[in-house]
Amino acid sequence: MPRYHYTAIAADGKKMRGSLAAESPYAARRQLRARSIHPTTVSEVSSSSERKTAFFSFLARSNKAQLIDFTQQMATLLNSGIKLTEALSVLTLQVSDSRFKSAIADIRDRVVTGESFTDAMSDYGDYFDVIYISMIRVGEVTGTLAASFSIVGGFMQKRMRVESKVKTAMVYPLFLMMFCLAAILILTIKVIPSITEQIVKTGQELPWITRQMMNISYVLRSVWVFAVLGVIVLIVWAVRRFFKSERGAYLRDKFLLALPIFGPLIKQRVVARFASTLSTLLRSGLSMAESLRVVAEVTGNVLMKRAVQQSRERILAGADIATPLRDSGVIDPAIAHMVAVGEKSGELETMLKNISENLEASTDVVIERLSAAVEPLIIVVMAAIIGVIAYATILPILEVSSGKF
Repeated sequence: MPRYHYTAIAADGKKMRGSLAAESPYAARRQLRARSIHPTTVSEVSSSSERKTAFFSFLARSNKAQLIDFTQQMATLLNSGIKLTEALSVLTLQVSDSRFKSAIADIRDRVVTGESFTDAMSDYGDYFDVIYISMIRVGEVTGTLAASFSIVGGFMQKRMRVESKVKTAMVYPLFLMMFCLAAILILTIKVIPSITEQIVKTGQELPWITRQMMNISYVLRSVWVFAVLGVIVLIVWAVRRFFKSERGAYLRDKFLLALPIFGPLIKQRVVARFASTLSTLLRSGLSMAESLRVVAEVTGNVLMKRAVQQSRERILAGADIATPLRDSGVIDPAIAHMVAVGEKSGELETMLKNISENLEASTDVVIERLSAAVEPLIIVVMAAIIGVIAYATILPILEVSSGKF
């Protein structure tokens, strides 16, 4: 659904601006008038301007970080006895990101006119995903918004902490690879040609390894490199497009889970995400069937998604949820048995929480060990490549100095 920027005059005569989602400019104006707001200008947001605004917003601060702050502050304000509309007004003044501030202001204005809080949030999917809205909706219906915001804030903070551990573990190896690749390119494109040209002028025949490095240097400095890069980009684009299809996503996830070293790690992360999300949704008061519907949308793995969907169908039919999870191949039989035990004992939420905590702890250990093993491996491989380049560069110089012509 397209989005529209608007400037308008509120019922109290104050000028205001914001954005909303509507099927057409007429529908946008009708929404504003229904909220006792008189629109003066309504213009559709172009995709390019949305990307540009989102880019600068990302540079200022990530959406996740500011959303966690918003959620925690909402929980604090509501727990203090402040009304929802007043809390939104306070946070509108505190938020620095213009797009997010506009979204909060629009949500507040719509709540003031009697619209459902979560219905207003649903128009801002860039910030509030299906998990967020589903959990807040429970709090809105049951009158426990403060508790729902507290649960959502804790869940998001925990998820961000887990993701940051993975990203932090990847920073140093990626930086090391980029540095070494830059050194290889400089040696290949600049150093080798300048040295070999001087040696060729002396009439000396270059060694075989030096000639091969010269051929590589020639390719990197010629227009052929653009053809190679174009082919690589085309292949990457085709592969990504294929992976977006249902069949491609299934094959990708199945391949990733079958990897010898990283497969078990990916499987643990998928299962931990499933257990943590389902436990949090159940704790927020969502029904089992609705919780499984939400989890299926955010599981991040097609095999797990199908297993969760089958589990939901079995729940609706009055059966258990553990059997489809066990048959999926993603969840180990031991974990599936723990889920079955928790389901039978009525302690499924607690059991899922324990499973997620144990898997996350195990994943952290594996990531630390892999990081400790990958870093020296990268150093050895890159050092070997640079060593070969250096040898190809120094060898003709040594031959010249030793008098071999």
